[in-house]
Amino acid sequence: MPVNRPLLLPIIGALLPWLPAMAQDAPANPSPERWNLHFQATSIGQHHGYFTSPYEGENSLPGHPESRVSLTATIFLSYRVDSWTELVFDPEVAGGKGFGQVTGIAGFTNGEIPRVSAATPALYLARAYIRNTWPLASATQVVEGGPNQLGGAQPVSRLTMITGKFAITDFFDNNTYSHDPRSQFMNWSLMSNGAWDYPADTRGYTIGTVQELVLRNWSLRAAAVMEPAEANGGTFDTRIAKNRGTAVEWERRYRLLGHSGALRVLGFENRERAGTFRDAALAGGGTDLASTRRPGTKKYGFGWNTEQEIIRDLGVFGRYGWSDGKTETWAFTQIDRSLSGGVSIPGRLWKRSGDTVGVAQVRNYLSGDDRSFLAAGGMGFIIGDGRLNYTPESITEAHYAWRATREWTFTLDYQHVVNPAYNRDRGPVSVGTLRVHWER
Repeated sequence: MPVNRPLLLPIIGALLPWLPAMAQDAPANPSPERWNLHFQATSIGQHHGYFTSPYEGENSLPGHPESRVSLTATIFLSYRVDSWTELVFDPEVAGGKGFGQVTGIAGFTNGEIPRVSAATPALYLARAYIRNTWPLASATQVVEGGPNQLGGAQPVSRLTMITGKFAITDFFDNNTYSHDPRSQFMNWSLMSNGAWDYPADTRGYTIGTVQELVLRNWSLRAAAVMEPAEANGGTFDTRIAKNRGTAVEWERRYRLLGHSGALRVLGFENRERAGTFRDAALAGGGTDLASTRRPGTKKYGFGWNTEQEIIRDLGVFGRYGWSDGKTETWAFTQIDRSLSGGVSIPGRLWKRSGDTVGVAQVRNYLSGDDRSFLAAGGMGFIIGDGRLNYTPESITEAHYAWRATREWTFTLDYQHVVNPAYNRDRGPVSVGTLRVHWER
């Protein structure tokens, strides 16, 4: 494991004297779930037509029409060992393709693609972790069972530790209206903070530990996890003394005029065997990152994430992300600054209570070092046209999710990408999507 000592223990020790009277054991629950089993399957079909493409590089989105399909299917198994210990085990199958081998757009259009590494569907273990929860006060709240969540009474004030394999985005940068590409917005830079090069293997998962302290209306969480051994690689770097990812997030929940809202502030630091743009430029040519890669290279940044319900089930959200922009992208996507916002509208307003309309926009930016690297002909693992006429990448996404039955949801989605891969000479690109989602 990347760490042996929980990152939050010193903070908890300082807070304990201020907490309400402690309970020695978790409060009794008349009917807690001992175990549950859930399933999901999602297929996303996308198409883009011809667009302006006067030149193409190794990682350009092809200018000719493309149609691509991805598929994921997951089993979510949770088991309660005792009142404070749970086990989670999620086998998953994924397969398919993305446009241009998932290249040419920094804010890529299919949020399920990180789980797909080959056209032929393959079985793998997505998550396998242990979750320990210690109550810090006697008050409880009832939670409903769901994927990776056992139903029953949960302490309102608690410390939770999760250790094993998971996606770090399972616990960080959450948002009620924009976080799940299986049911909400599908663009990479809308489902998560685009500027956070979050630690993950090719499929989007990592190994490590997360600690979360919850005290009624606020939370503090911290994580230390493994980085991939190579950029966008499928194996983890075991040299955790030098290479690892850490993140800390503070969340404040509140009610405004009777409607729920939340504010989250994220800070992160990655240490990885990555190269830096400035060192590549000094080495001559400015495009050879491989020769500049050194263990423990730092990449850091922060994120701001907010959501607010306006009327029942109708909400707005916004995110801003910033990274130092000096180091090559290692795990997620080549975005150094990102600003996004949108609205989620419930179908009950037109008597379709299970349906949802979503509209959002995101604008992605590069740092000066990153721009110079791409302009000189450099290639990241997701973008690189061989040259660059820089302009921020702007993406608009709109969708209608039709919940046909309790288990089946069909979504029509449209994305308009202006300046794909930050290049004014290329695009715009229009992407149409049909998403089919089943869950039980």
